[in-house]
Amino acid sequence: MPEQASTTSSKPRVLVADDEQVIANTLAIILNQAGFEARAVFSGEKAVEALDSFQPDMLISDVIMTGMTGIEAAIITRTRMPKCKILLFSGQAATADLLEKARTQGHEFEILAKPVHPTDLLAKLRG
Repeated sequence: MPEQASTTSSKPRVLVADDEQVIANTLAIILNQAGFEARAVFSGEKAVEALDSFQPDMLISDVIMTGMTGIEAAIITRTRMPKCKILLFSGQAATADLLEKARTQGHEFEILAKPVHPTDLLAKLRG
């Protein structure tokens, strides 16, 4: 009997949040071309709003954004979707203070420095 293809399997869903729209859109394009289902949003608030409708397997977020920071969005994401992987990136020095504050609240996040090379990002996602 031939093996049936699973209709429930889908591409891993990745939500990309960065208030620099060019960066968010570019990362989403790269991820979509690499076999992921990626969506770009441009704020921490929009990332949180997209959780229920998009149901991401991973959140990739800039740390420093106007309004809600990426760390705040990551904490909400982890609370609502404990299995969602979280990867943060930043090009700003203030990140260390925000990460330490999150750490004191019991949250550990991996962070990549901007600019993130697509090869490095894909290695993290597949690793």
